[in-house]
Amino acid sequence: MINKGEILSTIQMIENENLDVRTITMGISLLDCVDTDINKSCDKIISKITSYAKNLVKTGEEIEAEFGIPIVNKRISVTPISLIAAASGAQNYTPYAKALDYAAKAVGVNFLGGFSALVEKGMTPNDRILIKSIPEALSETDVVCSSVNIGSTKAGINMDAVKMMGQIVKQTAQLTADKNSIGCAKLVVFANAVQDNPFMAGAFHGVGEGECVINVGVSGPGVVHAAVKRLGDASFDELAETIKKTAFKVTRIGQLVAQEASSRLGVSFGIVDLSLAPTPAVGDSVARILEEMGLSNCGGHGTTAALAILNDAVKKGGVMASSHVGGLSGAFIPVSEDEGMIAAVNSGSLSIDKLEAMTCVCSVGLDMIAVPGSTTAETISAIIADEAAIGMVNSKTTAVRIIPVEGKNVGDSVEFGGLLGTAPIMPCNMGNAEKFINRAGRIPAPIQSLKN
Repeated sequence: MINKGEILSTIQMIENENLDVRTITMGISLLDCVDTDINKSCDKIISKITSYAKNLVKTGEEIEAEFGIPIVNKRISVTPISLIAAASGAQNYTPYAKALDYAAKAVGVNFLGGFSALVEKGMTPNDRILIKSIPEALSETDVVCSSVNIGSTKAGINMDAVKMMGQIVKQTAQLTADKNSIGCAKLVVFANAVQDNPFMAGAFHGVGEGECVINVGVSGPGVVHAAVKRLGDASFDELAETIKKTAFKVTRIGQLVAQEASSRLGVSFGIVDLSLAPTPAVGDSVARILEEMGLSNCGGHGTTAALAILNDAVKKGGVMASSHVGGLSGAFIPVSEDEGMIAAVNSGSLSIDKLEAMTCVCSVGLDMIAVPGSTTAETISAIIADEAAIGMVNSKTTAVRIIPVEGKNVGDSVEFGGLLGTAPIMPCNMGNAEKFINRAGRIPAPIQSLKN
């Protein structure tokens, strides 16, 4: 049971430290929307989403008003569409994306995730069709997000899919060039993707999930930053303990919102995702937390260690505050969405290579990174492969959301707006990975996959 007075005692965090609940995400199973007729299948999808989620936004707004807790986004995740579309016989799944977009707009949510495929060990014909449909689907919709899982600790890395995704990212950038290649901001390539992630763009409703659930993603970099600043020059033990206690308070708010939303909507409570999700606002940055720990600048030596402390302490504090913790849960380091990360890139202290090292200990991976539009598909595939290898060997979720912005070069910046922020164009390593990427097959699973 949650003491509401306990939650409301943290109201100063909301007023002064940018605390919010980043998202209430309703996960909806579409398994009963399969049909051999694509039009009938799309109609079933629209009907089901608009039925289950018709009160999602309203309920979120009521909880905001009643408890004074900002809920920034209301979102939906659905069963990976490659599974739903397989029976239709269609050779292009863009109509499914348009149906999802229509349903999402009808109920008023900010984003809908699940135009997805799970291909960590191989690709079925319908998986290939979905992946090839991604550029058109994302260019012709507004709020639909796409993800593809290309590797896992148990299965290894599907390098055929990795090669394909480099090409898909490039095509998506080209088809949305008139909007700063923003289609790529709605596309994530995963290793070890989780089935209950409430955050976009990688959310989908896994086949192991129930019919309909509520997952909540909390935030709070500003709250943690303020707590670390008040602590001053304390030991690492005191630092970790302070972050744990702060994460506990933040997670209790997420637990309250999750319970209230699931009760009022009459659907199951899924999980609370503990991730510290930054925004472009000053005072809401993960990078500034790392600097407050004692680094002169994010990206300098010591950054990976500082991030490891933060990530671990957030999880330890959060798991004590919620009955069900899931999703990604940790610290996000998206460049364009974090004011401190942007400053670090612009100062020259933070590179893609350093970000890759940081992803070994953070919540996800290379996120919201803009690179020159001339970056080759093979280079993008190689970046994806590197991140997938980190995830595979370390049994953690890693991801790549990279944006080769058409017409932009190193030194330029691009404005995406809203939570997506502003991205400085970052240089890629000049090495050529074309021969490596063009090898066919799978990278075998590591020895630690044999745990039975």
